Amino acid sequence: MAKVKLNLIRQARLPDLSKSATPDSVMEEEEAAQEWDPLFTSEIHAAEALAADMDPWIVFDSRKTPRSEFDAWLENNRPSRVHRYGSEEGVGNVGWISVRGTNFCNSIGDLEGLQESWEKHLDSGRPVTFQAVRELALNHGVLSGKWLMHLEPGFKLDHAWESVARAALDGKINSAKVSTYDPSGSSRQVICVYNQNFTDESEVVRLDSIIRATGVKCPLNYKPDVYTYLGIYRNNRWKLCPTIYESKFDLECVPRRSHIVNKVTNLEVT
Repeated sequence: MAKVKLNLIRQARLPDLSKSATPDSVMEEEEAAQEWDPLFTSEIHAAEALAADMDPWIVFDSRKTPRSEFDAWLENNRPSRVHRYGSEEGVGNVGWISVRGTNFCNSIGDLEGLQESWEKHLDSGRPVTFQAVRELALNHGVLSGKWLMHLEPGFKLDHAWESVARAALDGKINSAKVSTYDPSGSSRQVICVYNQNFTDESEVVRLDSIIRATGVKCPLNYKPDVYTYLGIYRNNRWKLCPTIYESKFDLECVPRRSHIVNKVTNLEVT
């Protein structure tokens, strides 16, 4: 999969940083040093995210690992303590920390076909819009997506990650991952919580409810994986917003609930 993603980054006309990424940020939506074309920093975000994907991950797979080992695994791999680019104890690079649920399904679709269709679309000169990318995703079965939350390293991050990770362990969530700590880069880390179909709005809303039920109150943004594969990040050359839903938790509402807005249509969903 990493090889296909690397080709997608190249076909999207992005710089290849997979072998030379500087330790600025591994996060999907976070800041990076402005090089190459300062107008399109999404190109750096994409390359850094790819570099994180290609580095080793720390994974707890609920389908294979005894549940009794989870608490110790979680304590030993708190995201605010695991360093992105290794530690003095001799630990090497770590791209992500991930928990896969008992119902984990790694169906990523036809990435090679997506790559070919994307290149044809760019060469045609047709506008790059959400609807166009959605059609490509449907045609090639690249339908997964994720809610994103960005938190400062420390207790709140570790607590939110533990809550989400336990939901994955219990089979309520397909999978989740969290970026590792980079003291020289962005001050925030990102937690990604996945579902199978970004085109199914009810499924996206249901996943938000599951996340909120774990106690997470911070703002969330939802991003289709097809955007990630095609290098569509913040400040991209096509002026697409890199996320398509926004969720804010209303503490004053009775009962408390999320207010979700579709950022493509600018309409309230809940």
